[in-house]
Amino acid sequence: MTAYAENITERPSHSEKKSVFSNLKSQPADALLELIALCREDTRENKIDVGVGVFCDDQGHTPVMRAVKAAEIQLIHEQNTKSYLGSAGDIEFFRRLIPVVFGNDFKDHERLSGLQTPGGTGALRLAFDLIHAGNPNADIHYGNPTWVNHLQIIANTGLNSISHPFYNREKRQIDFDAVLDDLKQVKRGDVILLHGCCHNPTGCDFTFDQWKALSEVISQKGLLPVIDLAYQGLGDGLEEDVAGLRWLSQQVDEMIVTYSCDKNFGLYRERTGAIFVLSQNAESRKIVQSNLIASTRTHWSMPPDHGAAAVRIILENEALYDSWLTELNAMQQRISGNRQSLAKADSYFAPLLQQKGMFSILPLSPEQIKKLRIENAIYMAPSGRINVAGLTPTTIDPFVKAIQKVI
Repeated sequence: MTAYAENITERPSHSEKKSVFSNLKSQPADALLELIALCREDTRENKIDVGVGVFCDDQGHTPVMRAVKAAEIQLIHEQNTKSYLGSAGDIEFFRRLIPVVFGNDFKDHERLSGLQTPGGTGALRLAFDLIHAGNPNADIHYGNPTWVNHLQIIANTGLNSISHPFYNREKRQIDFDAVLDDLKQVKRGDVILLHGCCHNPTGCDFTFDQWKALSEVISQKGLLPVIDLAYQGLGDGLEEDVAGLRWLSQQVDEMIVTYSCDKNFGLYRERTGAIFVLSQNAESRKIVQSNLIASTRTHWSMPPDHGAAAVRIILENEALYDSWLTELNAMQQRISGNRQSLAKADSYFAPLLQQKGMFSILPLSPEQIKKLRIENAIYMAPSGRINVAGLTPTTIDPFVKAIQKVI
């Protein structure tokens, strides 16, 4: 036996060994992901999925947009390398998105930093990392309810979140007076998280006048607005959906916009997004950009290319841009048409006419939602949130009749 072998100690048994994972606690399953799995396993032909938040056409499919497919074909023929893009991603993709978000007359380029991210979720993570690095004691104020992942991302960055009234569940509309009253009480330097348009999960958006009133309070209180813009074009239109955001950007010294191309370009599985940060001046912009780059390096190092490249090609090509915009407008009109069909079928759905985008919350109890799933194969989120775009001409009638039975 060699000296090396003689020095080997006997390995402890599995029962004696302390596991690295022994202190981990089981995490609750994501309710929406569980719902998706249940729906997938349901073999009933009449099932209706209004839970998963993706756009569907009249046949219930989530298609590849024509402009995207054309851009992908062009990319296949023209792309000559799979080398890294760099931590900032496709710079021209980011630049081409600036006028889409801020308008063609945007003049504050010297104050604007940002980069490509893996979806809007990646942009949100960078946003809250940046805030934590700048002021770890800042509170994040959000209207209740909000997208559930907002709160998880905020918590994972070590920041504190505080809710304020936003949605009146009985009236199914914004309680704007309560929003303003709460914001007037927050401390200077805090953060206000806002939905740019097509609020998820309520579908309730601020009017332009309400955006102006919000801008005044935000400016007076010295708050940092973080705008989650995930559905541009699916509310009132590409330009109309960002009118409030653009106004706000002209009233404040600093602002963050997190952007998703997953919905308005149909790039769900490509995870395509961006973060835009408006700073006080050009010097501050350089510091912010360096922090964004440092943060990306520890999260994903380099973002994926394919989706951003497709969007860039569309935004560079006038014919493809026009094709995309035509299809996007058709998507918006289909969502609006579904809202009108529901309201026409029963006055219970009338509030949906005043809401925008893919989502709405129905005032249903957990028992009613469970009954709809068991008896009618209707799948919706436990909160009562429905994806209006998940309904088709053949499912609207049975959906309405099933709701009528439980209310």
